[in-house]
Amino acid sequence: MTDAAPELQIAEEDALRADLYDFLSALLSGPPDKSMLSRAAGLSGDDSALGQAVATMARIARATNEKAVEREFNALFIGLSRGELMPYASYYLTGFLNEKPLAALRGDMAALRITRAPNVYEPEDNIASLLEMMAGMIRGRFGDPVPVARQKDFFFKHIAPWAEHFFSDLEVAQNSVLYAPVGTVGKAFLDIETQAFRMGAE
Repeated sequence: MTDAAPELQIAEEDALRADLYDFLSALLSGPPDKSMLSRAAGLSGDDSALGQAVATMARIARATNEKAVEREFNALFIGLSRGELMPYASYYLTGFLNEKPLAALRGDMAALRITRAPNVYEPEDNIASLLEMMAGMIRGRFGDPVPVARQKDFFFKHIAPWAEHFFSDLEVAQNSVLYAPVGTVGKAFLDIETQAFRMGAE
C-alpha cells in the first residue's frame, strides 16, 4: 500500500496495536531478512496466550536463519505452482481468487483513500495487505487516523470472517516452522482485537 500522509501522534495503546499489525504484515508479505529475524528473536512475552506465542516465535527465530526461513516462506506461500496456503480473503470465503470479497475491499479502500503501491501485484485481499491497512488506519497513513468505529467495520468485514481460519491453517501447515507460532500470534491478536472492538466500539 502507498502512504498518502505522514503519520500522526496517536495513543500508546493504538501505537502498540499498529506495531503488531505492521509486524505480522511484514512477516507475511515476504521472507524476513536478517534484521527482521533479529527483531523477532529479540521479542519477549508474558503469560497471556499472545505473550506465550510471541515467546515461542522468538525462540524459533533465534534458532533459524534467513535461508531456512526463505525456503519455508516459499513452500508455504509460493511453491512451484502455488504454495501450501492461499492467504487471500476471496479464496477462503469463496474458494476462488479475485471474487466478490476483493471487489468489496477495493470499494472500501477507495472510500478510505488507500491505494495499492505501483510495485505490488498481489490482490489487495492478501492477509499481509489487510494487516498493513489496519496499521495504516490506526496511524493515520491515509489521512487522519481512522475512528475506531470505522476500524471495527473494516475489521469485521474484511478480516474477521476468514483470518482466524487462515492463522489456524498456518499453525499446522506441513511446512510451518517459524510460521507456526506466527499463526498462533495472529490468532491471539485477532481474538484481542475482536473482543476490544465488541466492548468499546459500539
